[in-house]
Amino acid sequence: MQSTPDDKTTHFGFQTVKEEDKAKLVRGVFNSVADDYDRMNDVMSVGVHRLWKDSLLDSLNPRSDMHLLDVAGGTGDIAFRFLEAAPRGVVTVCDINAEMLRVGKARAADRGYADRSDFVCGDAMQLPVENRSVDAYTIAFGIRNVTRIEDALKEAYRVLKPGGRFFCLEFSHKVVPLLKSVYDSYSFNVIPKMGEIVANDRDSYQYLVESIRRFPAPDAFEEMIKVAGFSRTGYRTMSAGVVAIHTGVKI
Repeated sequence: MQSTPDDKTTHFGFQTVKEEDKAKLVRGVFNSVADDYDRMNDVMSVGVHRLWKDSLLDSLNPRSDMHLLDVAGGTGDIAFRFLEAAPRGVVTVCDINAEMLRVGKARAADRGYADRSDFVCGDAMQLPVENRSVDAYTIAFGIRNVTRIEDALKEAYRVLKPGGRFFCLEFSHKVVPLLKSVYDSYSFNVIPKMGEIVANDRDSYQYLVESIRRFPAPDAFEEMIKVAGFSRTGYRTMSAGVVAIHTGVKI
């Protein structure tokens, strides 16, 4: 008996769900946490996420006339760093979640960036962006939430200009062995409790912790980036392997 598209499954944290249902479930998570998302990032990482994102921008090395596409960046954390570093640059923020975009657009207006930023609701697997139209593509802590990561990587390749660069900042579960037990204990016992206390939402942060464990290891993810067509791929880990920055170039 042949399978149908409805039979295809994927993971939602540690649960197995239909592919067609994952986007809706992820949307529910981020609808729930949108207003507390940046505050929870500070709480969960003790502010270190700011250093990781600064390091991503250092790798990007923005030019003043660059057009950046930041995917799954609804609240604007990466976009605003880029706009500050690139005085004549423009950014398109694409996120599947309207609530996250609402927060980002309000922050852009407050910071005086409304004329250099565009907030678009769209799916990373089918970007509402023209072929070969952007200089750089960034995605920070978002690609592990995509239903089919391979499709998102192909879309990243499609929208980049020749010579355009791909940057992905994502959690890695390849933590140095000495710290692994401490990291796992903090992730599964402390972070969901923080979500319950700070954002009144334990379940969403339980999912976020589980989704990190389901994401490919850095070597495997680099191979996926190569398969999508990128050259000069590589990655570097930070904070004892807690996160990694992956890069690639469209030749």
